[in-house]
Amino acid sequence: MRKAVLVTGASSGVGLALCKRLLEEDHELHLCLACRNRSKAEVVRAALLASRPLAEVSIVQVDVSDLQSVFRASRELKQRFQRLDYVYLNAGIMPNPQLNIKALFSGLFSRKVIHMFSTAEGLLTQEDKITADGLQEVFETNVFGHFILIQELAPLLCHSDSPSQLIWTSSRNARKSNFCLEDIQHSRGQEPYSSSKYAVDLLSVAVNRNFNSRGLYSSVVCPGTMVTNMTCGILPPFVWTLLMPIIWLVWLFHQKPESLNPLTKYLSATTGFGSNYVMTQKMDLDEDTAEKFYQSLLELEKHVRATIQKRNHQS
Repeated sequence: MRKAVLVTGASSGVGLALCKRLLEEDHELHLCLACRNRSKAEVVRAALLASRPLAEVSIVQVDVSDLQSVFRASRELKQRFQRLDYVYLNAGIMPNPQLNIKALFSGLFSRKVIHMFSTAEGLLTQEDKITADGLQEVFETNVFGHFILIQELAPLLCHSDSPSQLIWTSSRNARKSNFCLEDIQHSRGQEPYSSSKYAVDLLSVAVNRNFNSRGLYSSVVCPGTMVTNMTCGILPPFVWTLLMPIIWLVWLFHQKPESLNPLTKYLSATTGFGSNYVMTQKMDLDEDTAEKFYQSLLELEKHVRATIQKRNHQS
């Protein structure tokens, strides 16, 4: 029986690279591309099938910054699949990233220069906005839309006889200092991307705490410094050439999910000689905070569902 893999944000960047690598590892997968832009996804699907004709590649249209779209896609997926073996929760945004020139130059002459370039800590600020659902756009896209997706897809993911796995695209830029339980959407800060990625780390830990007994396991990964449509304009091309590793996150595809440490982040890396490997990093969080955050998401979910039902009833 073919393994079924769902990848959000699959039409470009990290998501597309993952899809290509996954089919290299197992060309008989059923790979489902979860994308906002259907026409772009169709082009990607054709290219993937041209190189791997034995694969089964399908598309589901979903915009994780629009909860109506998430609910609609979830219903469609439950009609198509009996189970999902892997879900790569990768779609995300970093709106209008601005380079902090002052922080860049001060960092160049400090002992933290390597850390600064590998994590982008303090280098990037973003301007956030409000979605049609009344939520902060970065939070809804990077965290909450995916949270609702896995809540809706639980019947496809929870099978105690054969575990399923969630794999979240996090970042080394996920900073505890940029996250606050009293402001989980980061509406009062200037680094919503960093906050959202720390929230992803917390959510992964909480999912393990609440779903492991039902056969669902969660891990977080960092693809390394990548040139994508979110980052390509921030620095000159030659700088990216020096910094960029080659993605190797398909390593998790070969691991037993129950053997992975839920408090560890798995980072894609490349040696100076071009060899790919995965390194680990202990996450700077605690399980109690993760559980509190998870409960906050459940409360927000109730509120949002009630708002959507009321809106639909009025229309």
